[in-house]
Amino acid sequence: MVRARGLWALLLVALAAAAAAPGAVLAQGNLTSRSDLRGLYALRGSLGLRARDWPRHADPCAAWAGVGCRGGRVVSLTLVGLRRTRLGRLNPRFQVDGLRNLTQLEVFNAAGFGLPGSIPAWLGDGLAPTFQSLDISACAVSGEIPASALSGLGNLTTLNLAGNKLSGPLPAAALAGLTRLRTLNLSDNAFSGALPDAVWSLSVLSVLDISRANLTGALPTTGLALPANAQVVDLSGNLFYGMVPEAFRRLFAGVLLANISGNYFDGKLNVTDGGGGNASFELNCFLDVPGQRTQADCQQFYARRGLPYDGPVNPPAPQPESAPARKKKHKKLKYILIGAIGGGLLLVGALAALVFCFAYSGRRKHDQRESGATPSAPSGVAATAAVGASGGTQPSALSANTAKVGDSFAYDQLASATSGFGEERLIKHGHSGDLYHGVLQDGTAVVVKRITARVARKDAYLAELDLFAKGMHERLVPFLGHCLDKEEEKVLVYKFVRNGDLSSALHRKSRDDDEGMQSLDWIKRLKIATGVAEALCYLHHECTPPMVHRDVQASSVLLDDKFDVRLGSLSEVCPQEGEGHQNVITKLLRFSSTADQGSSGSPSATCSYDVYCFGKVLLELVTGRLGISASKDAATSEWLDATLRCVNIYEKELMSKIIDPTLIIDEDHLEEVWAMAIVAKSCLNPRSSKRPPMKYILKALENPLKVVREDNGSSSARLRATSSRGSWNAALFGSWRHSSSEIGPSRDDNILKRSETIKSSGGSNGDHSSSRRRQSKEIFPEPSGSRDTED
Repeated sequence: MVRARGLWALLLVALAAAAAAPGAVLAQGNLTSRSDLRGLYALRGSLGLRARDWPRHADPCAAWAGVGCRGGRVVSLTLVGLRRTRLGRLNPRFQVDGLRNLTQLEVFNAAGFGLPGSIPAWLGDGLAPTFQSLDISACAVSGEIPASALSGLGNLTTLNLAGNKLSGPLPAAALAGLTRLRTLNLSDNAFSGALPDAVWSLSVLSVLDISRANLTGALPTTGLALPANAQVVDLSGNLFYGMVPEAFRRLFAGVLLANISGNYFDGKLNVTDGGGGNASFELNCFLDVPGQRTQADCQQFYARRGLPYDGPVNPPAPQPESAPARKKKHKKLKYILIGAIGGGLLLVGALAALVFCFAYSGRRKHDQRESGATPSAPSGVAATAAVGASGGTQPSALSANTAKVGDSFAYDQLASATSGFGEERLIKHGHSGDLYHGVLQDGTAVVVKRITARVARKDAYLAELDLFAKGMHERLVPFLGHCLDKEEEKVLVYKFVRNGDLSSALHRKSRDDDEGMQSLDWIKRLKIATGVAEALCYLHHECTPPMVHRDVQASSVLLDDKFDVRLGSLSEVCPQEGEGHQNVITKLLRFSSTADQGSSGSPSATCSYDVYCFGKVLLELVTGRLGISASKDAATSEWLDATLRCVNIYEKELMSKIIDPTLIIDEDHLEEVWAMAIVAKSCLNPRSSKRPPMKYILKALENPLKVVREDNGSSSARLRATSSRGSWNAALFGSWRHSSSEIGPSRDDNILKRSETIKSSGGSNGDHSSSRRRQSKEIFPEPSGSRDTED
């Protein structure tokens, strides 16, 4: 198989060079055709090409990149590597009407140049009769292929539409008319229906690549007219089925490279070595070729389509065991029984301890009910766990509502959308499942999470379904549906978000300039921080019971095309731990621990833990330092200590030591950055009870200047210097002064004394101070004494 892939790569390079040969024409003299000149300038305007590539007042044949001429006429046009202007990138379209004027054009190659939209219907009649090669691969083209776009291209030798979003059936009659076609590449699209039999009748076709094109059907038994010297036949990653006719077996044996893997062909292929080095037949339903699909998968595919299935023969009956083997087996069984009995005794002891703990906890709950306190009943995941623990047979609320959460997808539909969960579609191996990029049959771009035996917690998807059953919030990742048909494999489907996650979007390679990395501006950073706060506010304050994310970090913050937040990584979501739901052992372990972790070492199921993690995300936005929110090592802790020493509500100048040097900001924006750093510091208070709730953090981020400015009339631009400064310090930091070395008691006492002096210097100042104190508490109220214990 490795050898086949190597040959495949070499062959495609050679074929690409051969296909591009007609366009490799040296410019000879100046352009002499006014019609060609009008067509080129029309394309320059409709495609928004840059002046550095197609300069004005210069001869196109001599100075325009990608323009090939012969005898003063344009014969080839290549857009590969060209870029649009900034204005052109705002609304890119498949608008190439200027090609009509190029009456001697032979080659048009736009591979990789964005042409979003559908193929123009006039293309077949509008292109020159001499036209031979069309390559619009990886151009974001969508929609169906109009029959009229191909019907007039009788001299076409190369057609490459790979890597787009094309859908619908293939135009059979138009393809049949391409009698001179030598290369046809329709791979990586989302077509529907069968491959027209007319394709197999193209007598000079030497390269056919329709891999991962979502095509189906059986191979024709007659009409195969491909030449004996055909080079490539690739049908892999589709939904073809049935037996392979004898004519096709001879074809596959004769071509340089043949690949029909990833389909549902059945029967016998009469090859014993899997096809040799130049052919690939795995992941089908063949009886005599290794590496095939499971019998259940094949039977399910054929049964769903009502097709007869030539399944595998029954396995041979097992032979009786010999006497020595039976003795050895009995000896092993004895040791297994001894281990099982010993383990059972340990389990009984553990269960007895748990029963004692539950009885003690139940007695406390009974005392609470006697005093009038009624703890709320758990719902969602908690309810499911409660039913399972009690051994009841009543179905949980989760299982009853699962079918109502999103759409139900067929497994084959999702496998087709992700090219059979191929490695080329893999985004990453997540801790809750493998993430794949896919395209549904209607052209919708999706992310598919595949949960298999590799995942440690295979039931983590239930937490996500339970959360989405509560409602689809606009700040959570857009959930489309699921496939829960298979016991050993579950699949969740989300809408694809264009800008990736925050960890990759904060600093990324610039597409516009060759200036290295480009970072997000401050407006986007503040928008992202507010969006994450809205998502967490929904989980903490709008869900019943409050839900805890437990995995807030930059890689969990997904960004759509407008940089609106879609919070992902929801597999760790669970109800918040409450005093009434913790057993004695958990309380003792948590009492002896100051870290934000549960007794098992997993993240703490408290809202204050989310607030702490959110504080690290805020610092990542302020400083531009990557990886802080995802790290918990000693180096990160040291960096946090050093950074937080520079965050002070009284000294804005210290921010210059930690602010992201790539940020270009004015004075107002600098104060917003300062305010965000202050909010981050309050979130990172080492005492969880002193961290503010998310609803007040959200209000502070929505009004960042109120954190550091006065609100009264002409003094609104001045920083707080009155007694409300002490109120803000207490509200934002709580007991931080007593647990952080950079804010000493003497400094705070002096400031508070100065504030009291200012307040007592006049009645009007005192009134303003009182008003500002109320305003600050509305945005970020000081934690009350009742919350002054570790939660």
